[in-house]
Amino acid sequence: MNSLLKQISEKAIDLADFEFTQEQIENKWLGAKPTAETEIKLIEKRLGIEFPNDFKQFLSITNGFSAPNEIELTFEPINKIDFLKNIDSHIIEAYSIEGIENIGMQLEKSIVVGGINEEQYFLLIPTNSSSDKWKYWKFANWFPGEEEHKNLEAYFNGVLGFMNEETK
Repeated sequence: MNSLLKQISEKAIDLADFEFTQEQIENKWLGAKPTAETEIKLIEKRLGIEFPNDFKQFLSITNGFSAPNEIELTFEPINKIDFLKNIDSHIIEAYSIEGIENIGMQLEKSIVVGGINEEQYFLLIPTNSSSDKWKYWKFANWFPGEEEHKNLEAYFNGVLGFMNEETK
């Protein structure tokens, strides 16, 4: 995951079609300092969940990750991570109507890890049992439905793939 995030950072800075800080440009890194394990455990306790391993790995690499372009979103620092119902309850209400109530039920239990104040969210959706896998959704009103990803690495691979296509 670290290598993938570094590739995204370097590619985004090389493309220079988005505004980055001087520090990000000099370091060729869109991330932040790693999150301490104690901080991860505290947020898990506050939310009453245990994050999937790949997200914990992400946090151990960086406590947040800036958007690499105008299409993707920023992954929030750990102190901003919370349930969607605490950040944007209106979106849950909008998707809890007949015919799409299954989306509303997923949103009700989802955790926002990216995209706050960016018109889109990256959501982690806990499972009902320990044998099920977490869901990873990129969700916005401006594209139809959720964009589901197999895991966090699959999402970031897609981001890098899109960025590589831009340079062809």
